[in-house]
Amino acid sequence: MTFYFFKIENVILWNDNNQIDLEGIYMGDVHKVIRRHQILTKISTAFIYAVLVSIAMNFFWTPGHIYSSGVTGFAQLLTTLTHRYTSFTLSTAAGLLVLNIPLLFLAWKSIGHQFAIFTFLSVFLASTMIKVLHPMTLTTDPLICALFGGAVNGFGTGLALKNQISTGGLDILGIVIQRKTGKSIGTINIAFNAFIILSAGFMYGWPYAFYSAIGLLVNAKVMDMTYTRQQRMEVMIITSMPKTVIDSVQNHMRRGITIVHHAEGAYNHQPKTVLFTVISRYEKNELDEALKESDPNAFAVAVDVDAVFGHFYENKPK
Repeated sequence: MTFYFFKIENVILWNDNNQIDLEGIYMGDVHKVIRRHQILTKISTAFIYAVLVSIAMNFFWTPGHIYSSGVTGFAQLLTTLTHRYTSFTLSTAAGLLVLNIPLLFLAWKSIGHQFAIFTFLSVFLASTMIKVLHPMTLTTDPLICALFGGAVNGFGTGLALKNQISTGGLDILGIVIQRKTGKSIGTINIAFNAFIILSAGFMYGWPYAFYSAIGLLVNAKVMDMTYTRQQRMEVMIITSMPKTVIDSVQNHMRRGITIVHHAEGAYNHQPKTVLFTVISRYEKNELDEALKESDPNAFAVAVDVDAVFGHFYENKPK
């Protein structure tokens, strides 16, 4: 029996079949590097989100008496109530962390450990930065505070979601309910935020309820502009190399494709194939890359889609 010895990164391998799976070893190292990079990206994104939400809170919302949405807005409400009607004041930073604790346990049990860990990290960092970052009153104009606070927080939240990080709160409840029932919590979300807006009116006067509503709208709009993964696009591709295009697209993303044969170009009457698929706006650059690799002469049209029915693959948080 003959043994062959190889040394790769201080690890000695031997094989009596004259073959060493060097490619497998290399790919394993590549996957580890990619995994490490993804974790570092999520950690840095959680920190950036925490800085942005603390800027929105300490520079705009608090000076302007503007309430945020969801659990963050409820934490602000608790701060106002405890300050006015009790002998102690529960800070917004502490309230944000305390209110998220039961939801984090729910995420750990029902969604996934990795999801719960990164959600805890983003909530903990946000709570810490809100407490640590020294408040600065740039203006007390409620309209300016609503606009800029909503924009800053919307960008931070969208950035977190884009990197598959939850910011806690109603996000967790929404994922759990959707997985168990297949339904969204849109009505609950609207009702909860309506309660926050009305609370702003009771605490500071009804004009502030409208200012808070404006802030919520700006927050949602900027978040949608930043986080494009949930926005759907229907794509029609006309090509004379359908198999090559399909292979390239499906190597870049996990998407089904419908094929329509026997199409014909009106200019030179050459046979064409029409391909239909639905992607998220987040995947648009990957689709462009796939088409350039497979058929630079392909013609493609993309239009926004309001709703998708039936099976549409989405990455589930782990």
